[in-house]
Amino acid sequence: MRNLASGHNLAGFRRLIRRPTRGQSAIELALLAPLLAVVLLAAADFARMFFMVVSLNNAARAGVQYGAQSAITAADMSGMKTAAQNDDPSLQISSITASQWCDCPPGGNPYDCPNPPPAACVASSEVWTYIEVQTQGTFKTLINYPGIPNSMALTGTAIMRSQ
Repeated sequence: MRNLASGHNLAGFRRLIRRPTRGQSAIELALLAPLLAVVLLAAADFARMFFMVVSLNNAARAGVQYGAQSAITAADMSGMKTAAQNDDPSLQISSITASQWCDCPPGGNPYDCPNPPPAACVASSEVWTYIEVQTQGTFKTLINYPGIPNSMALTGTAIMRSQ
């Protein structure tokens, strides 16, 4: 028998004490696969929610852009709602609210537009009309996560001064 300390038969000795590791990676993947799937679904839900917020803001902006074209379109609330709805027909918008108010520069005396302006506005003889459109939709997650609500209301808002 050879002396192992001298290193003559060290390679054979290493072969004898090495444990087989075949299948270890497959077992680790099998144990982590459910966790990876949940993380992937959570990332997909977050991306879907972000996309819905952006779409709701874009729809509100489309409604405001319609209303800000002129004094006639600024008073057309149903036209602003239609423009917001038509921005993305596949988007499930639960409510659209359009409103307008007037102000006299430099700002600080807002009032309802059909009413006569306050005394401070009469002196400046300039009136600014503002349009606001708010959209709201309900987001539902793909699966139920513990501690996180299954559905939530998301909103989009746009405000613009009329021409």
